[in-house]
Amino acid sequence: MTNFLNHSISTLNVSLERDIFLRTLIRELSGTLQDVVGIEEASGFISVVGERMGRQINQDYKSTLEVSNLSRKQVADVLVDLKRRIQGNFYIIEQDDEKIVFGNSVCPFGEKVLNRPAMCMMTSNVFGTIAANNLGYAKVELQDTIANGASGCRVIVYLKLTQEAEDAEGREYYKGLESV
Repeated sequence: MTNFLNHSISTLNVSLERDIFLRTLIRELSGTLQDVVGIEEASGFISVVGERMGRQINQDYKSTLEVSNLSRKQVADVLVDLKRRIQGNFYIIEQDDEKIVFGNSVCPFGEKVLNRPAMCMMTSNVFGTIAANNLGYAKVELQDTIANGASGCRVIVYLKLTQEAEDAEGREYYKGLESV
């Protein structure tokens, strides 16, 4: 009887696998942070993780491309590619020397991001860190996010401190020393 029970449990159609488990874990961690310390502080904690991940991802792409710095076009392409690799659907709406505007229709966190705007700090910090460490400066504005109920995301990465960038709400990033 026990053997039958164990066999039947292992064949149940339970939607639990590593990806769902990890996305749920991040959702619950960010939700707990938001509830305990507030959205602003939770965003700060998640920002630290995003900055560290941004540095590692930046180094991975530069090593693979065998370059010491990414160009503006490469930065834009890397940001789209990294989101594609983690099952997001980011795309470039427009770009020039002053900014890159991204759209997105699928969050890598899926439905787990709903009502968890602190999770968007991963995008802000990864994008900002990569852009700033290659181009000197970045300010990331999360204009629209799926986390806040929008049907898609609109993210602007300002590359120069223009009046438009100064007027935008967002986080600023500066080129720093990278660990090799």
